[in-house]
Amino acid sequence: METLPPDSPVAEQNLASTPAADDPASQPEPAQPQKISTLGLWVRDMLISIAASVLIITFLYQPVRVEGTSMLPRLEDSDRLFINKFVYRVSPIKRDDIVVFHYPRDPSKSYIKRVIGLPGDHLRIDHGTVYVNGRRLVEKYVPERYRDDRSMAEIVVPDDAYFVMGDHRSISSDSREFGPVDRSLIYGQAVFVYWPAKDAGVVH
Repeated sequence: METLPPDSPVAEQNLASTPAADDPASQPEPAQPQKISTLGLWVRDMLISIAASVLIITFLYQPVRVEGTSMLPRLEDSDRLFINKFVYRVSPIKRDDIVVFHYPRDPSKSYIKRVIGLPGDHLRIDHGTVYVNGRRLVEKYVPERYRDDRSMAEIVVPDDAYFVMGDHRSISSDSREFGPVDRSLIYGQAVFVYWPAKDAGVVH
């Protein structure tokens, strides 16, 4: 490495540009507190989180609470779950889906039941056994102790309507009483129980 002599113009220029250690004006200013900017970032993040939550609840998922025991054993009274409010805008309602809908006799109330019959299905019930289009429906989600022996004459599920039933057949108020549910009344699919922890999981 080449070393410049002390009287070199470059060396003098460097020395001249170096601030004196005892010159107060030459000392760096102390760092300013970041409290204001930190608070601003926190408020911004909070507002974004709230806006995202509102959008999700409004258009995608909504938390609801189960009232009653008509969907035992999967859903218990006071279970908290999320329903998907968007899924039926892009895909059809399927048999076995657990749906949330406005009660046909009082739209201010909401019911949760399982879809048993689709539009155009021929459906009848013979002493608790459901037949759809002439074939017995296998219902593993209905435990033996929750079955009943009610019968219903054959019906054809109207276009754009769905026949729904509770899994606890012996106590459920469902399409056997109030008839098929119009598509316009169905507004979500039950997807996930989040509370209590012992019941947490995907809804089938």
